[in-house]
Amino acid sequence: MSTTFDPMYRKYPARRYPLYARNGMVASSAPQASQAGLEILLKGGNAMEAAVATAAALTVVEPTANGIGSDAFAIIWSQKDKKLYGINGSGPAPLMMTPERLAADGRVTNGRVPMRGWASINVPGAISCWAEIMKKFGTLPMTEVLAPAIRYAEEGYPMAAGQSRRWRGVYNGFKKAFEGPEYAEWFKTFNPDGRAYEPGEMVTLPAHGRTLREIAETCGESFYRGELAKKIDADSREFGGYLRAEDLAAYRAEWVEPLSVDYHGYTVCELPPNDSGLVALMALNILDKFQFCEKDSVETYHKQMEAMKMAFADGLHYITDLPDMPVPPEYFLTEEYGKKRAAEMTDTAQLYTHVEPKSSGTVYFCCADKEGNMVSFIQSNYMSFGSGVVIRGTGIALNNRAYDFSLDPASVNVLRGGKKTYHTIIPAFLMKDGAPVGPFGVMGGYMQPQGHVQVVMNYVDFHLSPQQALDAPRWQWTKGKNFVVESGIDPEIVAELVDRGHDVQMTYDGIPFGKGEMIVRLPNGVLCGGTESRYDGSIALY
Repeated sequence: MSTTFDPMYRKYPARRYPLYARNGMVASSAPQASQAGLEILLKGGNAMEAAVATAAALTVVEPTANGIGSDAFAIIWSQKDKKLYGINGSGPAPLMMTPERLAADGRVTNGRVPMRGWASINVPGAISCWAEIMKKFGTLPMTEVLAPAIRYAEEGYPMAAGQSRRWRGVYNGFKKAFEGPEYAEWFKTFNPDGRAYEPGEMVTLPAHGRTLREIAETCGESFYRGELAKKIDADSREFGGYLRAEDLAAYRAEWVEPLSVDYHGYTVCELPPNDSGLVALMALNILDKFQFCEKDSVETYHKQMEAMKMAFADGLHYITDLPDMPVPPEYFLTEEYGKKRAAEMTDTAQLYTHVEPKSSGTVYFCCADKEGNMVSFIQSNYMSFGSGVVIRGTGIALNNRAYDFSLDPASVNVLRGGKKTYHTIIPAFLMKDGAPVGPFGVMGGYMQPQGHVQVVMNYVDFHLSPQQALDAPRWQWTKGKNFVVESGIDPEIVAELVDRGHDVQMTYDGIPFGKGEMIVRLPNGVLCGGTESRYDGSIALY
């Protein structure tokens, strides 16, 4: 599509102010999705219903990162109950899927579960997550809540610039790597003209819209115990997958109690394993033992980085499906653990782990309404477009979350049919003195707990606004002593970190550092929000 400008060209740094609202706010990585949530708020729906509307819309307008076959997690503040709820919408491995079965079928790839295809798929949990939220908190019919997403799918929406960049990159990779009939529906659904969409081009996903309509009319039952489940089962059998109707029928998203740690006068809340929010809490528990007065100092960055490596050393070793964890997660939140790890820190970089994090695609958003309800929500197909498998005629793109399982019998996260894997996607919530401050999150694979730590410290220690807390240059641990940092970090600080033994590389590409959103409620009840300037982030409010 021809224009007089290049929408991907960004010569000047973005500068955004935080936005304010009195009655309601939705912050997400896609403008149409934020607008979908706002539409429900304006119809009298609450923040929980706005969250379901936003989640459904994101499967349409940001399918590179999530879809109908995703997993999802949420933390919900109910003003009526004065209570924080957690919901785990991640699914287990299919019962038929075991290390022995993968090996017998010749599907072990480099000692791992395959990254793509039918052998990488876990039971999808997002639709059950939506349904359980609607059952517990809904006031509107689900058909009305999903109506904006259905409209985007059936009538179309214009491709966003950041989304187009990611879509094009994935398409170029898939067309080289994907062969065989199991991937044909992906190309048919998402690249009907034999190429990726350009910014501003209209995208329509009619099959996706029909499926969302059926999900809405049955409150998700068709997906797990009805016609949609039969279609998933049929494709799985035809293409050699392990997912069966019985796996879907047995699944329901689970309500859970959030975990929390106190950090410099605030309470930071995450979900329990198999969710890996515990990694962020472990790092903050260590960092709580220090005082930070200056953000842009080598001492601040060094301690952050060392604490993060410590947290990942323990998290990647212990976190898995909760019943299989050999150490209770609460131990890592104790004063004893925080002091022990903090005392191990020196002035130079140390090695604490040999495990290498991976990249992925995820959507995070948050909502708040005029009654005081607030939602922190995250949803993901794991890596971009997940498994690359789309159920024929439905638009259902399935996750590749099973890729995170280990095939090592000695690992706590070893694959077992019916087991949930270590999960990278983590919503978060900030409290103070027992009262809600607000939801926040940074999406992007193993960047997520690292982003959470940096955003919390930016807000709590350095008193930055929600927008500045997100805009501040980020760093990411990748493996060993290796870090990548954004170009906005002072080169002198980078040089000092190198002198301390860190292997640091600076990049001008913001994509590796995730996409974040944040909403806080001020003492006078006004909402203040920030959104991701590295991507297509948008806030809708009234």
